[in-house]
Amino acid sequence: MTQDCLGLIISYAFVFAAIFAAEGLRKWRNLSIDFTRKFIHIAVGMWSVGTVLLFKHWLFAIIPPLSFVVINYISYRRETFKAMETGEAGNLGTVYFPISFALIIVLFWLTRPQSYPGLIVAALMPMTWGDAMAAILGRWFGQYRYQLYGTSRTMEGSLSMFLFSWLSTFLALFLFPPLGFLTSLLHGLVVALVATLVEAFSPWHIDNLTVPLSSALLLLLLSR
Repeated sequence: MTQDCLGLIISYAFVFAAIFAAEGLRKWRNLSIDFTRKFIHIAVGMWSVGTVLLFKHWLFAIIPPLSFVVINYISYRRETFKAMETGEAGNLGTVYFPISFALIIVLFWLTRPQSYPGLIVAALMPMTWGDAMAAILGRWFGQYRYQLYGTSRTMEGSLSMFLFSWLSTFLALFLFPPLGFLTSLLHGLVVALVATLVEAFSPWHIDNLTVPLSSALLLLLLSR
């Protein structure tokens, strides 16, 4: 069995395990769909680490995210996986995120063959951790609200978005060489700031496209 085939098997096993674990937690602990949706969101985003470590060819690496574009759309239409479906009409965030995932893989794998692992992971971190923690902490602690393009957000949520985006992007850049500590810290700061602004100004649920793709384009420029 080739390494890429093994990567495909492990990828599907990991993602479906995350979905079923979230569904089990939802039923067992009566957790809200908002929480289980973010649980899956973080798990899938963190699979970027598995992607860059397991796959040898980008054509195989994009198969899982592209297939989940279809799977997640079917789930959205039929509410197959209730742990990640809000039931809101037009909420296609679970479809947009794997599209961003696949595009980022192709972008960095082809343009940055020597440093793509850290860049792929880093580009997905603001959406993976920043957006998820913004939603969770903003809902729990948010008191100061503001509204842009018809979407209500909190200052506490946006601050959480910035801090968790900075930390997770920094770690991704620092732990995957060749970037050093200060470069990783500064690049992470810039990406986190832009990602937070993009998330704040993005229309309803489009941030699953705008945040990771803007982060990726910024990292592409910074890595030149």
